[in-house]
Amino acid sequence: MSAAEFELTRLPVGKRAEVVRVGSVGSMRNRLLDLGLVPSTVVEAVRKSPAGDPVAYKIRGAVIALRSEESRQITVRSLD
Repeated sequence: MSAAEFELTRLPVGKRAEVVRVGSVGSMRNRLLDLGLVPSTVVEAVRKSPAGDPVAYKIRGAVIALRSEESRQITVRSLD
């Protein structure tokens, strides 16, 4: 992971990033890919729950909540 790339969990609310890779395997990887988290997809952090987990992300026009254990598997590059 280069200096410009980081885990999706570190994306601040209101900022956008581009998916670089999905690092999980098996059914979790398939689920994330089915949700539209494929390389070059733009993701925006929309809102954090009061406890900080899960976080709502806007992905391809839909808002999807991901737990930190899921979003840790996604490497992104900041766009903002």
